[in-house]
Amino acid sequence: MIGIRNHSIRQKLTWMNMLVSGAALLLACTAFAGYEMEDFRVALVRNLSIQAQIVGANSASALLFNDPDSARNTLAALKAAPDILFAGVYGADGVAFATYSRDRGAPLATPESVLPLPDAPAGRTEAHWFTMDGLVLVRAIEFQGKRIGTVKIQSGLTALRDRLIGYAGIVSVVVLVSLLAAFVFSSILQKATARPIVQLAETARAVSREKTYSMRAPEAPNEDEIGVLTVAFNEMLGQIQERDTALQAARDELEQRVARRTAQLEAVNRELESFTYSVAHDLRAPLRHIQGFSEALEEDCGARLDADVRKYLNSILESTRRMDRLINDLLGLAHVGRQELHLRATELDSICRDVVRDLAPETQGRNIEWRLGHLPVVDCDPGLMKQVLYNLLANAVKYTRPRDPAVIETGQTTLEGERVIFVRDNGVGFNMKYAHKLFGVFERLHRREDFEGTGVGLATVQRIVHKHGGRIWAEAGVDRGAAFFFTVGSPVPGRNRDA
Repeated sequence: MIGIRNHSIRQKLTWMNMLVSGAALLLACTAFAGYEMEDFRVALVRNLSIQAQIVGANSASALLFNDPDSARNTLAALKAAPDILFAGVYGADGVAFATYSRDRGAPLATPESVLPLPDAPAGRTEAHWFTMDGLVLVRAIEFQGKRIGTVKIQSGLTALRDRLIGYAGIVSVVVLVSLLAAFVFSSILQKATARPIVQLAETARAVSREKTYSMRAPEAPNEDEIGVLTVAFNEMLGQIQERDTALQAARDELEQRVARRTAQLEAVNRELESFTYSVAHDLRAPLRHIQGFSEALEEDCGARLDADVRKYLNSILESTRRMDRLINDLLGLAHVGRQELHLRATELDSICRDVVRDLAPETQGRNIEWRLGHLPVVDCDPGLMKQVLYNLLANAVKYTRPRDPAVIETGQTTLEGERVIFVRDNGVGFNMKYAHKLFGVFERLHRREDFEGTGVGLATVQRIVHKHGGRIWAEAGVDRGAAFFFTVGSPVPGRNRDA
């Protein structure tokens, strides 16, 4: 059945026509042959009954006058019937009176087949039955309404078998000729039925393979279901072609707009980076003058200044220092945007240990538990990657200041098949509702009075990670610590360490 499903519809139609025609013809021929065989059996019984009647009529006088020779002569006349195998005349007592056998050398039939039937019911003078060897018929011999003997005739079934073989041959020839005719007519008629379906299937296969919606299936000449299907299929292809053309035009226009907008954004970014760099660089000179004169004023006239003036002077110095840090951070951010990447295989474990040593002055006197897990070896810019880890670990040190002990952890994990590096702490954390502001320039989620900073460090980290083709995100809770996750570079085969 599975093999038939894989054939083409043309072959399926041909096989269907041949099977239906063959089944109908076989059923009709079988019914006709069965009817003919039954009719032949009836005729065979009728002929044997006539012969038994003739033998019985001619043997009545022999039974009455006890003349077995006359009865044998009468039975010998059955030699003319080639199907008669055995015949016998029996007396009223059931004893054989005269017998005839076509094959005299062979033994007669068994006693059960030789002895006549018991007395038939009233009004019945004849009985017959079929055996494996032939037909047996028994008929009573009567004289003046009284039964004086019995005739038994056994006929072979050679004629019946010959007739059956003849019918089988005729049926076979008729079925074969009919199947051949059905195959020829099916092959001719399938052109009008299967060809449109085949063409429609070929068109659909070509459209699916080549994605060319301008193709059309040849329309069927008839307005039947196949013709309606072909017209509907061509109309559908036309609609898809129109939509595909419109979509392609919209895609081309969108690509052009994106290209123009990207070029504009790149130009704006370059201008913004140049402006940021220029402004920050140009602000340094006057800021240093303010800072220098303020320090000189404090050094030369500090003893002569009253408390209010000293307070104002200290505020100026603190503001200039904070402004200097902000300018440095802005220059660093602009430098990251303009700096070219120099990728090479880098051990992040080594960079992480260097950063922890650099942070030693800030962590002196604090109870900090460092949990430095194994980090991978990746292709990245070592200098920029050190800046990423420095900013993240410095933030962890800063925001765990109220904790004793402070716990800072680094490591790697795998999320959805992607290797991710993380920096986690048990610090004050932040509200995830404001997480979208986390990587913005000058954005702060804590008060300056509580934690110092310019709000540029995480923006710099994000820019470096993006330059490496990675992404960065954070998870935190208020007073439950924070964790920063980022992906960067490609792992170097054979040099990674699994966490």
